Amino acid sequence: MEKRTIILGIESSCDDTSAAVIVDGLLCSNVIASQKVHEEYGGVVPELASRAHQLNIVPVVDAALKRAGVAKEELSAIAFTRGPGLLGSLLVGTSFAKGLALSLGIPLVDVNHLQGHVMAHFVKPDERLAVSGLAGNSCPQLPFLCLLVSGGNSQIIKVTGDGLQGTGKHMPRFEIIGQTIDDAAGEAFDKCAKVLGLPYPGGPWVDKLAQQGDPTKYPLAKPNIAGYDYSFSGLKTSFLYTLRDMLREHGVETIDELAERVPNLREDLCASLQTTVIDILMRKLKKAAKDLGISHVAVAGGVSANSGLRQAMVEYGKRYRWQVYIPPFSFTTDNAAMIAQAGYMKYLDGEFCKLEEVPFAKTGV
Repeated sequence: MEKRTIILGIESSCDDTSAAVIVDGLLCSNVIASQKVHEEYGGVVPELASRAHQLNIVPVVDAALKRAGVAKEELSAIAFTRGPGLLGSLLVGTSFAKGLALSLGIPLVDVNHLQGHVMAHFVKPDERLAVSGLAGNSCPQLPFLCLLVSGGNSQIIKVTGDGLQGTGKHMPRFEIIGQTIDDAAGEAFDKCAKVLGLPYPGGPWVDKLAQQGDPTKYPLAKPNIAGYDYSFSGLKTSFLYTLRDMLREHGVETIDELAERVPNLREDLCASLQTTVIDILMRKLKKAAKDLGISHVAVAGGVSANSGLRQAMVEYGKRYRWQVYIPPFSFTTDNAAMIAQAGYMKYLDGEFCKLEEVPFAKTGV
């Protein structure tokens, strides 16, 4: 009987501890433990995150192996997120992966977190997960552009290679052709939501309230950045100035007082903010697709769960004849399925990681 290729993926870049198992290219489990402790602080506290990872990683990995019906002795390799991310969080996942791989005598595969988000489009759940509602995607055709948007990153990535077409390397090549020069789109959502007094994380709350608001009510500044790069710091400032001026106009000091005097305040502000962010993102993506002559376009990352952005991708696809790829909600936020998928492809290519390699915090693919 031919030996199966079994990859354990571990993700610990921020505040979600996750483990997943891929067997011969099919995802058999994907377990995620989220951390609620950060909600009271309005953002992720790195020290608390790393401590929570230490508590979660053993039970999460154990659950992933059991759900997949795999013993640790059957593993072919362990894939882990090496970066970018919070160093303390990454150290927990990296150290655990190294220790387990060393004890089992199997290779390590390091995965770039951002590449993992792109590779979420290639995850193929087995029948058990498909039945439970974790449907898979149709794999993007190479070359394609991927709009990667999250709390820490906003990038346009050109993905090329011939491996997925049947020959050559399995892992595609990634080239960042545009990225934010300051803040990320997800950060803009979260920080503006915090100003409005919304719970953390703010992105989903902005999305929810935006669906009840007028997107044209409050015009916000849009940057004029050359090329395919993004900027969201000016938008945040514009949002803050809009609120400041309204507080002065109505002679009040808090958002709650202002909301009592201005009907639908939070809904209209969220709708205006969301529409502006999406317009900024999509204009640059459209320019890149036109300039490069690429008609296959994907979106990935935590902000790809935003309903407005998903709808914009569909509408742009119809208008400009793109083939659009949108990930299932399960694969938008940080998860180990995407890490295991990238690790599986790198394993097939024989790309392994040395034990002395260390995690990194900086952004890049």
